[in-house]
Amino acid sequence: MNEKAISQYLSFILRHKPEEIDLTLDREGWANIEDLISKSQPVNNTTLDEEIIKSIVSNSDKKRFQISDDGKYIRAVQGHSTTSVDITLNKLVPPISLYHGTAQRFIDSIKEQGLISKDRQYVHLTENKDTALSVGARYGKPQILAIHALEMHKNGFEFFQAENGVWLVKHVPVEFIAFQ
Repeated sequence: MNEKAISQYLSFILRHKPEEIDLTLDREGWANIEDLISKSQPVNNTTLDEEIIKSIVSNSDKKRFQISDDGKYIRAVQGHSTTSVDITLNKLVPPISLYHGTAQRFIDSIKEQGLISKDRQYVHLTENKDTALSVGARYGKPQILAIHALEMHKNGFEFFQAENGVWLVKHVPVEFIAFQ
């Protein structure tokens, strides 16, 4: 079983394109696991079943997915681009600083418009510089940006934290970014 490929498939379906397999997500992003299994095609010759899905959810170091308490539903905890999903998140006071990893090729654009969510609902931030570095490396030569999160919060910006610890905010204006 290729756990990475299956996790990527689940991310694609549950975060971005449930309609690709005619899967219905409720307003909170929950999908019926039986429907997901029956509507999915095999991933790298592996047919999804409940055991595989639960293994992916429990073994994922990024904790991108959540299974409901009754074990019947699954959802991505953040990163949605589909506008039909709006997970209820609790507003939290962020730490003084958070970090965002990006590629150096995006720095000029960020200096012009700040961090924007683009095709996602939120900008993703982390408390961990190493995590930010690894995220940035996915897109090219990495650059870590320090975000003055508490100052943003004091200026009326709302921060949320997903189940997996990722911090979320709609937009980060340039004046709250320290380019390192």
